[in-house]
Amino acid sequence: MRWVLGAAGVGLLGWGGFLLLPLLLDSVGNTVSLGGWLIGGPLLHDAVVAPVVGLVGLVISQRVGRAWRTPVVTGLVVSAVLTALSVPWLWRSFAPFVNPGLHDRNVLLGLVIALAVVWLAVLAAGLVNRRRLSAAPPAGG
Repeated sequence: MRWVLGAAGVGLLGWGGFLLLPLLLDSVGNTVSLGGWLIGGPLLHDAVVAPVVGLVGLVISQRVGRAWRTPVVTGLVVSAVLTALSVPWLWRSFAPFVNPGLHDRNVLLGLVIALAVVWLAVLAAGLVNRRRLSAAPPAGG
């Protein structure tokens, strides 16, 4: 079964490359834009976002109580992903191709609202965890 899934993955990767080739050969602007997405995104994540979120999560997890540890670290990860996904639309001069209905909104406001929802969920989860831990009987007793 593993070989079948591997072969399907390699086949789909080849099909994606075949579909991507005309866009890469079309113009230098398309090549630069696609390069930004296909190379810049993973580099940004691996070189900046993941280490920063990991270090901040490690520091915060040492500072907050047990009830808040998982919600706060999860909120950091989700916030980092939302921010990384919004960068191309916030950085308008290098924005991706225009997609009708996608660019006619305030992306910064949408990001702020999404982050507010994430951190409200973190607050709710932390309060629930704190109440649950304070109501639990002591260990070993």
